[in-house]
Amino acid sequence: MQPLLSLIIAVYNKPDVLRLVFAACARQSFTGFEIIIADDGSGPAVPQVIDDSRRYWSLPITHLWHEDRGWQKNRMLNNAIRASQSGHLVFIDGDCIPGRDFLLDHWQQREELKVLLGRRVETSKRWSEALTLERITSGRFERYGWKEWVDGFRGDALRIEDGIRVSSSWLRRLLLRNVYGMLGSNFSIAKEHLLAINGFDELYNGPGCGEDSDIQYRLSLIGITGKSLRNLAIQYHVWHPLTKGSDACWDRFEMVKRTTEPRCRMGLEKLEIRGAV
Repeated sequence: MQPLLSLIIAVYNKPDVLRLVFAACARQSFTGFEIIIADDGSGPAVPQVIDDSRRYWSLPITHLWHEDRGWQKNRMLNNAIRASQSGHLVFIDGDCIPGRDFLLDHWQQREELKVLLGRRVETSKRWSEALTLERITSGRFERYGWKEWVDGFRGDALRIEDGIRVSSSWLRRLLLRNVYGMLGSNFSIAKEHLLAINGFDELYNGPGCGEDSDIQYRLSLIGITGKSLRNLAIQYHVWHPLTKGSDACWDRFEMVKRTTEPRCRMGLEKLEIRGAV
């Protein structure tokens, strides 16, 4: 059957973590989805994990890969958009583990002319190293114990309160739980809106802003505004050393913000438009 959602997962190596992500995908309360792996040049361990997960959990996974030539995440995300079979796209990273109702929330909360803005819990090193397949498949990874709260109080884990699902929109407003900035690891959008801005700008060659801030800005130019999913679409980011954003990418984003052209020049299509950047 035609999927209702396309879950696009940006991947670069980390096969052991990806196996946990697939285990979390297999227990989603919403089942009408496909998975597209946007693989920016991983080694042979990643396709093995994908093959194992297809067989074990019968997950509908499409694996897109190109040779590793440095950071080309946006190019692979555009390839995933082209390959997607649904009209609504959900984006996560390969080191982010979705809670059980992650896709259900992205499906139920969608609105016309909105991009849905999720958040993530930043787990501690201890917390991440304690994750196992059994903790994922049983759902225990979503239930906080005293160790997780201690990690949060110490600052070893961040934003653990974002891992508490609050289904009431009234209560979320009362608790001031709205957010307005986009995370590339947790957002969703109608495919037609990404087509309207020509997808992801492939002139970004490093992390930091090209896979989220740039997209949100270009969407705003065509009248798409953000809708907060804070305390919905729960997601847990597996710990790793901090990745520094690229200064050149931030410089490019500042240049983009000085324009009013929503379509990027090097995206889904390669354009020659006066004023396009």
